[in-house]
Amino acid sequence: MKTLIIIDVQNDFMPGGALAVSDGDKIVPLLNDIQQKFDLVIATQDWHPEKHASFATSHKNGNEFEVIDLNGIQQVLWPEHCIQNSYGAKFHSDLETSGIETIFRKGTDISIDSYSGFYDNAHLKSTGLTGYLREKGAKELYFVGLAAEYCVKFSILDALEEGFSATLIENGTRALSEDAFKNAKTDIVNKGGKIIDSSELDF
Repeated sequence: MKTLIIIDVQNDFMPGGALAVSDGDKIVPLLNDIQQKFDLVIATQDWHPEKHASFATSHKNGNEFEVIDLNGIQQVLWPEHCIQNSYGAKFHSDLETSGIETIFRKGTDISIDSYSGFYDNAHLKSTGLTGYLREKGAKELYFVGLAAEYCVKFSILDALEEGFSATLIENGTRALSEDAFKNAKTDIVNKGGKIIDSSELDF
């Protein structure tokens, strides 16, 4: 079963949003176009409580994009984003959601961030995505969404660790940093993942 996983296509990651990814909105028409090619489409959604530990505002003298040690894990301090039930946490209004079977929310624990759609950053808590996919018989996973070098990358690496086939559709994602995205692509390939263009979806 070929499965499309749409990562965090939310307003706060769009141009003008709290944690904007350059041209993040440009991927939405492509995501709408390719959904019909897949047997199963699911999505993830960053879903933070207020005063989340990943927010710079939650730390005295914390600066946005500063990297700190948070309970033994390196943590980037982000602008406040994707707060539960806020406009910024909603999916982009042009994203076609009628074909999305279910949504997995992440980053809900106030004390730890969760880039991956599978686990928090310490791998202490599962979102339940692995079990869901196995129950569905999904083995071939394709990833799109935002941001490429964070939530998309770590979702792919966890998928590979869980034994799934994982492929990044490169033109279906955008990055905060192109240099970091290059490194992310190297990591993905080195761990056994694949990277393709949507034009290579030959099914």
